[in-house]
Amino acid sequence: MDPLVPDPASANSGPGDTPSGEHPAPPATEESAWEFWRSVLITLAIALGIRQFLVEARYIPSGSMLPGLQLQDRLLVEKLSFRNRLPRRGEIVVFHAPQHFDPVLLSQGSGAGPLQCLLVNLPLIGSIPGLEQPACDAYIKRVVGLPGERVAVDPRGRVSIDGKPLVEPYVSNTCPVDSRGLGPCRTLNVVVPQGHIVVLGDNRANSWDARFWPGGPFLPRNEIIGRAFYRFYPFTTMGALGPASPSAR
Repeated sequence: MDPLVPDPASANSGPGDTPSGEHPAPPATEESAWEFWRSVLITLAIALGIRQFLVEARYIPSGSMLPGLQLQDRLLVEKLSFRNRLPRRGEIVVFHAPQHFDPVLLSQGSGAGPLQCLLVNLPLIGSIPGLEQPACDAYIKRVVGLPGERVAVDPRGRVSIDGKPLVEPYVSNTCPVDSRGLGPCRTLNVVVPQGHIVVLGDNRANSWDARFWPGGPFLPRNEIIGRAFYRFYPFTTMGALGPASPSAR
């Protein structure tokens, strides 16, 4: 905006000499400062609105989705699809940490308020020491079980849907077992209730997922943040993420 030019007639006037009792116009520097900060606030509001309701960038902090998603991969997460439909098997979803919804973890005082999580997830502010809150974290896993299905997971981490083995080409690291077929990974055999899904990490041997949550294996639909659909970094692996379409044999 062009700076205001002071009126020459009022520049030489003393107090009370302005016509019709008008107050002198504020200095141009004051208006310029307001214009600057107003632009900053509007830009920030738009950016936060886009991040909250449309799309945001996330990075992979752990190896739970190896080998398909590597540590420090940068992903885009869109937040519109699941407003009108259920997640589909094979899609990669980002959701609130189990500390945000798991009844056992909540009873241990792991919850956090919306305002606290808003601050924790703001760029730069969230990296301030002492603000970390596990309940405000986000997890990324793959959808394997849908409402009404019987989902079974064996000691190796292999999945069956309604008694039929699920073909999962994205899984290459299963859980180790001994000669008796026993190992460190937990098993599942559950029917998924309405309004919930079951999610697992692709790296079945190293993923804290539905098999291990103390309050049960079901992810409420309203805890889903969005769908990871595009990897934009590193550039050598940039591209759409799927969805994969595993099938039960």
